[in-house]
Amino acid sequence: MSMEELDRAQLLAAASKFPVPPGLKFSYGTAGYRSEASLLPSTVFRTGVLAALRSLCTQAATGVMVTASHNPIEDNGVKVVDPRGEMLVQDWEPLADALVNAQGSEMLLKVVEDIMEKKSANCKGFTFGKVLLAKDTRPSGESLLYIAKQGVEAVSGVVAILSGTLTTPQLHWMVCAVNRGVAFGESEYLLQLSDGFRLLLELKPTQLNDCTSPTYYERLIVDGSHGVGASKLFQLQKSITDLQLEIRNCPQDGVLNDHVGADFVQKGRTGPHGFDCIKDSGRRCVSFDGDADRLVYFYFSRIDGMDKHIMHLLDGDKIMALFALFLMQQFRDLCLFDATMKEQNKQSMASCNEYFVDGYGPVRFGLVQTAYANGSSTMYLREELGLNVVLTPTGVKYLHAKAAEYDVGVYFEANGHGTVLINEAFLLWLRSEYASNKDGNATSDKEGCKTLQCQAGQRLLAISEIMNQAVGDALSGLLLVEVILRYMNWSIQDWDAIYTDLPSRQLKVQVLDRASIKTVNAETRVTIPLGLQDAIDAEVGKIPGGRAFVRPSGTEDVVRVYAEAATQDGADILAHAVAVHVYQLGGGVGESQ
Repeated sequence: MSMEELDRAQLLAAASKFPVPPGLKFSYGTAGYRSEASLLPSTVFRTGVLAALRSLCTQAATGVMVTASHNPIEDNGVKVVDPRGEMLVQDWEPLADALVNAQGSEMLLKVVEDIMEKKSANCKGFTFGKVLLAKDTRPSGESLLYIAKQGVEAVSGVVAILSGTLTTPQLHWMVCAVNRGVAFGESEYLLQLSDGFRLLLELKPTQLNDCTSPTYYERLIVDGSHGVGASKLFQLQKSITDLQLEIRNCPQDGVLNDHVGADFVQKGRTGPHGFDCIKDSGRRCVSFDGDADRLVYFYFSRIDGMDKHIMHLLDGDKIMALFALFLMQQFRDLCLFDATMKEQNKQSMASCNEYFVDGYGPVRFGLVQTAYANGSSTMYLREELGLNVVLTPTGVKYLHAKAAEYDVGVYFEANGHGTVLINEAFLLWLRSEYASNKDGNATSDKEGCKTLQCQAGQRLLAISEIMNQAVGDALSGLLLVEVILRYMNWSIQDWDAIYTDLPSRQLKVQVLDRASIKTVNAETRVTIPLGLQDAIDAEVGKIPGGRAFVRPSGTEDVVRVYAEAATQDGADILAHAVAVHVYQLGGGVGESQ
């Protein structure tokens, strides 16, 4: 589309219904835009316009998701899904902010024209676009979804497809699927997950008898956060008979995210509403967040000799460790690592996660965390499993991009957001070698697939079906965890025992200007203000097992402090000491630390 083809009158007439609230300025982040729902109509409308322009300029379908994830029910938000199902590319984020914050009709029109001019090489000549729209279960979602639709349709030639109530990962998956030219309905999404789960169970070695598995007869208790994930899990359960679920905190049972959900459990280190530490003691539990893009596991146990129970958290770090352990075994089998492993494997494994596979070549296996990952998890991956771990700045967009650089990449944040990515070249090779049906998908074929290599190849194909290749997905993460526990013949307590988290403490310090704090090395070292990093290093040196870093918030004028140590008292003392230095050297305001 050229600027001459833009129907300015149509755009301005539609935009006039949703004026920008005075005194507000929105900034596009990893979560898109979020705010109290009543303040969002203009932002949602203009995000719809942006998604339409992005569709025209990529000549592919995009998406708009109306959700605020783990925020309180009175909030809402909106974000754009890019054609590959990933988050909006970073160089479009400033364009989004300019569009959303433009004051008045003339300025709005100018910003739209500027976007088309800047992206003219991509947009010119294209007159048709498509945007898929969905929402979570928030009461404000319905009206905001239709406002987003009006924004999309205000751009000539772009069609808005209402997809109803979905999890955020479902919409990401659907946008990716439609651009791949395959069926992209909700039923296809659920079928892909259930088929991958079934195949992995069928490929389980025969010596691993389900009858002896600690997880086979025991129901998994799911905290649905009173959100959309619970509803979708009920649908998925209909096609999965080998997994016993007890789903609590469904949408009709209470208020979204109110003392429930992955964010509440992970940050509060406490069980969600509807769970009883005595009645549920020892049982395997998992918690989704409000839009089902995060999950964390947990269980309760009684303290020996005391009439008291505690909760044990298995967060994104521990999920990543479980996935890494399982994937490593598949690579070893694919390479015949233990028997006829090539010399290339012996050399490459000494320095990096690289396996040499006959017929393909080196397969690079990447593990990606942020500095917030517990030190024990990183130590387990590096020292126990012998795997390299790469750190990125905080934010899913950084983790996802880094993981995508590998043939197989795994990323997780401690909050439970993460996935397993298998790149297209390696996936095509796996399909050509090990898929046993005409569609290029893996199917269980034990008679024709008896070798370790073949079975490992089919398992990797099944993992690519289960794990959402676009974004973290609580439903797919749950299925892979449950399969691996069966393979390992582990209870949740066995899994938890692979390492013990170091005690940690997080604080935040209010500052005059968060931009005055500069960091490097994946936000682990401070360069400005001068002297702050030296002060942090000095405090760390006083505490056994100490580690600490600070980083400016991406959304508010605060500096976040993270500290861990060998004991909880040590972590608390270190966090407070570092916070004092941040306040004194970083322009602290308000009550002193």
